[in-house]
Amino acid sequence: MALKEKITVDMQDAMRSKDSEKLNAIRLLQSSIKQKEVDDRVEIDDTMILNIIEKMLKQRRDSIEAFKKANRNDLVAKEEFEVKLLQTYMPEPLSSEDVEKEIDSAIKAADAKSMKDMGTVMSAVKLKVSGRANMAEVSQKIKEKLTNA
Repeated sequence: MALKEKITVDMQDAMRSKDSEKLNAIRLLQSSIKQKEVDDRVEIDDTMILNIIEKMLKQRRDSIEAFKKANRNDLVAKEEFEVKLLQTYMPEPLSSEDVEKEIDSAIKAADAKSMKDMGTVMSAVKLKVSGRANMAEVSQKIKEKLTNA
């Protein structure tokens, strides 16, 4: 089943079970998907949907940090629920060892020696781990490896 169909089925299930919290979160996701389709005038595929979900996850994580600083635990709980729901549509995350291996192979393939090669290494790693690893953490690990090289 395509990801778009799975999201639609999950939305219908949430409607039937009257789970308004889940329904609202799925509607936000569907709204973002529709917006992308309308703006770009394309039929969206699973890869594009994963990119949308990744962006939404990043927004939610940033919001959680801001709400924690503002002591808004009610909003933190809402955002955390949405993060959990959105993560169900993402592929299985890579272990930190697997991410390290991908970074090391990209550095070796690009013959990276310094921070000047950061973009090359990052783009190579992103192709392989996108949607399966936190790209902010990946970027940090690449920086550490290139500064210590």
